[in-house]
Amino acid sequence: MGEMADPIQFKDEGNKHFQAGEVDKAIECYTKAIKLCTDKKVLAVVYRNRSACFLKKESYTNAASDASKAIDVDAADVKALFRRCQALEKLGKLDMAFKDVQRCSTIEPKNKTFLETLRRLGAEIQAKLKTSFSTDSRVQNMFDILLDEEMDKDKKEMAANNLVVLAREEAGAERIFQNNGVPLLLDLLETGKVEMVLAAIRTFAGMCTGHKARAMAIIHLVGIDKLCSIMAVDNEDIALATCDLFQCINDSLTGGDRRIYGKEEALVLDASKDLKSILMALLEMVASKKVSGHGRDQALNLLTRNVPRKDKKDPDHSKSLFTIDHGLKKILKVCGQIPDLPDQLPMTENTQLIASVLLDKLWDDLRCDPERDNYREVCDEYIKGKFDPNDMDRNIHAINALSGLLQGPFEVGNQLVGRQGIMEMMVALCGSEREVDQMVAVEALIHSSTKMSRASFIITNGVSLLKDIYKKTKNDKIKIRALVGLCKLGSAGGDDYSMRQFAEGSTEKLAKQCRKWLCNSAMDTRTRKWAIEGLAYLTQDADVKDDFVEDDPAMKAMFDLAKSKDKTILYAVACTLVNCTNSYEKKDIMPELVQLAKFSKQHVPEQHPKDKKDFIQKRVKRMLKGGVISALTVMVKADNLLLTDQTKEMLARVFLALADDPKDRGTICAHGGGKALIPLALEGSAIGKVRAAHALAKIAAVSNPEIAFPGERIYEVVRPLVSLLHPERDGVQNYEALLSLTNLAGLNDKLRVKILKEKALPEIEQYMFEDHDHIRQAATECMCNLVTCKEVRGHPSFLRTLSSHTVCVCDKLVTQCNINIVCVFQVQDRYLEDGNDRLKLLVLMCVEDNEKLQRAAAGGLAMLTAAQKKLCTKMTLVTLQWMEILQRLILHDQPQIQHRGLVIVYNMLNSDDNELAKKLMESEILEILTVIGKAMDNPKRQIVIDVARTCLVKAMDLGLIKPFTTPS
Repeated sequence: MGEMADPIQFKDEGNKHFQAGEVDKAIECYTKAIKLCTDKKVLAVVYRNRSACFLKKESYTNAASDASKAIDVDAADVKALFRRCQALEKLGKLDMAFKDVQRCSTIEPKNKTFLETLRRLGAEIQAKLKTSFSTDSRVQNMFDILLDEEMDKDKKEMAANNLVVLAREEAGAERIFQNNGVPLLLDLLETGKVEMVLAAIRTFAGMCTGHKARAMAIIHLVGIDKLCSIMAVDNEDIALATCDLFQCINDSLTGGDRRIYGKEEALVLDASKDLKSILMALLEMVASKKVSGHGRDQALNLLTRNVPRKDKKDPDHSKSLFTIDHGLKKILKVCGQIPDLPDQLPMTENTQLIASVLLDKLWDDLRCDPERDNYREVCDEYIKGKFDPNDMDRNIHAINALSGLLQGPFEVGNQLVGRQGIMEMMVALCGSEREVDQMVAVEALIHSSTKMSRASFIITNGVSLLKDIYKKTKNDKIKIRALVGLCKLGSAGGDDYSMRQFAEGSTEKLAKQCRKWLCNSAMDTRTRKWAIEGLAYLTQDADVKDDFVEDDPAMKAMFDLAKSKDKTILYAVACTLVNCTNSYEKKDIMPELVQLAKFSKQHVPEQHPKDKKDFIQKRVKRMLKGGVISALTVMVKADNLLLTDQTKEMLARVFLALADDPKDRGTICAHGGGKALIPLALEGSAIGKVRAAHALAKIAAVSNPEIAFPGERIYEVVRPLVSLLHPERDGVQNYEALLSLTNLAGLNDKLRVKILKEKALPEIEQYMFEDHDHIRQAATECMCNLVTCKEVRGHPSFLRTLSSHTVCVCDKLVTQCNINIVCVFQVQDRYLEDGNDRLKLLVLMCVEDNEKLQRAAAGGLAMLTAAQKKLCTKMTLVTLQWMEILQRLILHDQPQIQHRGLVIVYNMLNSDDNELAKKLMESEILEILTVIGKAMDNPKRQIVIDVARTCLVKAMDLGLIKPFTTPS
């Protein structure tokens, strides 16, 4: 006690000094006490007292620190909490002070000082937030900074970028517009500084988004020509930002306006003239020499996105007809450019292929033969007009334009190639002395030999010429194109082993040379791209596929190129991957039809020995090891029109082939494959979306969905999975979709609600009646997870334990209680409805031979009867064998099934139906419960024993049985 006397004496002396107003002496005494004190409780009091002293001296940081030390010992120390609140308030940390006084008022709810401080701090925080975050003040602050000529560059750039953020909010966009922000943004455009120009363009985009009136005003204030001149500059970021601005304007003017105008509707002008002006301006940009390659790309992108109809049911395709009449020749001019010649239009590596995509979209948007005839005539007229016997540059321009058509609307290009003299001219140009002529002609031959008839012509007339070019030319660019031409002709028979065009071993030699060039990093990307083009053709041969996947450097080189900025490579890479994984569409041929074809001496395609399943699996393993997933994820992210629906479909097929083996699905998830599949499943062709959804189902069925699809992405997975439940999908797709939905439904409330919102419940219910055992089991397991009831207060712990045994396909038990009430009742109400056999089916499934199905059905029934007491009585009416079924469940040798059966018994006893409870206790169920309840404690079966005992206690509470007493 002697040791403790000194600190306590110092504490008491400090208290006297404090009461006397001698704050400095009090602090000195408290400090000495702190150094000597070892009792935590006394130490907390001393710290709290010294905190009060520091408050008096306005040393708020020290006051807050001492109060915190006191709170560390006792979290409910009201005095320390309030003193820290006072200190934090003075330090300007109102939010932290508010939390402290909130805790004080919780501990002492009647303390008027605490309540008054709480109200005052709350009002101050609100006022501060209103001042700090009011749109007017923020916009004005940004304007002040930008208009201040003495402000440094970094602050001005930050202010300009802040305006971009403000413009993305409706209130901010309106305030910028009303405060004469447009002239200020125009001044930023005139600075010529990239950061300032980007900020101004992005701010305009935010202001135009979803607001028709503002979009029209900005068009007239800024000017379409001005915007086009900005997009034309040789800067990729500026061109892309301006393209986004044009897209926002187009969306707003064509109906993307989120605002409801009411009476103001009459004041909004007709936007058709502005839209037409924008279209004309973009068409002018397509063939203008003043436009940079990046600007031309974005102009073509805008035309591709906005001219063809998005929905073919829309009768209005006037924009496409207008574009064909006023811009088709300009697009063909872009296709015909040869970068190696002087006086050509500035272009990027993607420009000509984007132009081909636009040509294809315009062709697809036509509705009748006269319109298509007009399209052909324009193309024919343009190409004919370029042929000139005295000007070789004009001739190769025409041939290159024809290549653009062959890469786009192939039907048009193929028809033009068939014109007399065109093919012969291509072959003749291959023998020209000029290397540029040879390069253009070889490319045209490659594109035109897609049809078997054309390939046959070239095999007959051009193979020797291509071989000569390949052997004699010293220009690698021409050599590799000649090689690709030979590759394409060599693969004209597809994967038909009996239709090889060249001698045995020739295709392997061609492929070896392609791999060699592919690995040559000294070559430019555009030239190496052709090596992949060659492999895309040659990998239809199984020997070539095997050699390619065994060549790690070649595979890595292709994956690296797939990640490059040159997006013209996407299609060739996708084709190669599809070939290597054999994921192309192949219909099953009936053996009887094969025999019939042979008997009638018809050609029957032969499968290569290395195209059998075991070889395919080996190739898939090698590709996964080589990093194919990381390449695919980058390809999917390509925000470019060159990632066409056809390319997306091929990528989806590759993903599906890679996910075939459950052991590989973890690797796919680890490298981001799950996330990459989501956009493929939501956008693209119908077949592509189904393939991607199936791959998602395979991954979600055996993986932890929270890891495979992190964050909010997990909710995007639901819709594609539900689409696989459609009756038109095959059984495997139905089954794996049900497994994956079961996994998702076992995770949380939001996912269950999402599944129900996607209208999956009727489909799942339908599959519970399916004849196929596996599908029926999967549907029942899924339904079991969907009917999980919320935790009910007062229910014993075994019910909470039951809800923790939610079915999970990846063999992990997922604890989930407190399910969203909407989700609960939407599912449960279907079982309460009369006139259906839903409940009867669930009861009868409890005695199926399939234990997994039995467990799922019993679990669903247990959770339904816990949530809806009426179902306990209804269960006895749907089948006469209900008692026998119940007895079989509670006598089952599997503890999980036995557990579920006992929970059903408890729910019946707890159902407020005394007659039902009495019937149960008069049956053999009482004897079974007694035997189970009297069993010795056993960790492996403890849950079962506890539930049985709880049932007996409930029966005693109801007065149905009496406790056993030993006679005296």
